[in-house]
Amino acid sequence: MSKADLAYLAEPGAEIAVRVTPKASRNAVEVADDGALRVYVTTVPEAGKANAAVQKLLAKALGVPKSTLALVRGATSRDKVFRVDG
Repeated sequence: MSKADLAYLAEPGAEIAVRVTPKASRNAVEVADDGALRVYVTTVPEAGKANAAVQKLLAKALGVPKSTLALVRGATSRDKVFRVDG
């Protein structure tokens, strides 16, 4: 996915639900057939490393700075919700 492919989702206050696959073979953001976002990261899910990688990848796909994405729910779950601030 190139930069800002998902820019239409990056409205301030919007909540974006993602399904994360840690320890994947590649870093990628994909839209599933049902419209759900899937994020694949190569990092391991320990000490918040995978969450940071997901935030960085998602921000790049949305075309926003990673500081504008806040993790709302799912810090220790594969299903996460991010909010676009400001």
